[in-house]
Amino acid sequence: MRLEGSTVFVTGGAGFIGSATVRHLLRDTSARVINVDKLTYAANLASLPGVQENPRYAFEQQCICDGSGLRKLFEEYQPDAVLNLAAESHVDRSIDGPGEFIQTNIVGTFTLLQEALRHWRLLSGERRARFRFLHVSTDEVFGSMGDHGLFTESTAYAPNSPYSASKASSDHLVRAWRETYELPTIVTNCSNNYGPYHFPEKLIPHMIIKGLAGEPLPVYGDGHNVRDWLFVEDHARALSLVLEHGRIGETYNIGGRNERSNLYVVEKICDLLDVLAPSVHGSHRRLITFVADRPGHDRRYAIDASKLERELGWRAEENFESGIEKTVAWYIGEKRWWQMILEGGYTAKRAGLSQ
Repeated sequence: MRLEGSTVFVTGGAGFIGSATVRHLLRDTSARVINVDKLTYAANLASLPGVQENPRYAFEQQCICDGSGLRKLFEEYQPDAVLNLAAESHVDRSIDGPGEFIQTNIVGTFTLLQEALRHWRLLSGERRARFRFLHVSTDEVFGSMGDHGLFTESTAYAPNSPYSASKASSDHLVRAWRETYELPTIVTNCSNNYGPYHFPEKLIPHMIIKGLAGEPLPVYGDGHNVRDWLFVEDHARALSLVLEHGRIGETYNIGGRNERSNLYVVEKICDLLDVLAPSVHGSHRRLITFVADRPGHDRRYAIDASKLERELGWRAEENFESGIEKTVAWYIGEKRWWQMILEGGYTAKRAGLSQ
């Protein structure tokens, strides 16, 4: 198996999906994991409890836009694979400040591809043949889906936000480096992730934390925007499977087959809080407040993951109801993790209102 005894770079390994992937690789494979992360506002090494003592783990604070810094890491660790999860990912922030998204998601991916290509060209024999560059992207590159149908790997790109446009650009770069330079790349496009260690600015942790504090729960527009929800640990398993067995040059959609409206998600969180952390003031649903929608808010995302299921045998282990219950319970039981973020200066002030 490709991961057995391999060294894997996980860029963005202190982020939400990245930390879940690092934990999975260390727990369920024999791979050596090098966590390469710039440590931006959303990165948190506390999302990796206990890994520092693992002899198969190393952390390097490094921006993927810095070619010379990346080159030193490739030369030092000689990785067998790169799993690129480093990205700016919050749509609202991309509306107010698109520059960071262009820099990290486009320039950073380009720089990482260049250094990976240089490293790969210096390899020979079996090591050259087994090298992989797996780029992790999003279903948001496909734009907004109508009331029916699913995004497939052949769906045309139609990004509608600075974030999704930057990710679409990075996907095209990865494809071009495969077609032009023969770098052995693979791309995955995932649906909305959720689960433990999710930064508080995203919908689900935001609503849980606000609900626990008895504060208003702001729902954009009419709340009927639909997303396909994927439990983050299911996503991590899928990524390692694609890294090991995915076909070079292919794209794989990863989705949970759990389409839910934003309003349904918030109401479900309220109902779970009523059971797990009841309020003396009554049902948490009383806190739901509808606010102005954000510009360019896609109406529906829906992933067809049948290619991944058919070719590699992956299946999501969590449905939305089981996954959201685990998630709410985790945030209730692990208050110290997110309280440290709040105490560190993060405020839940809304972004993405620029016109």
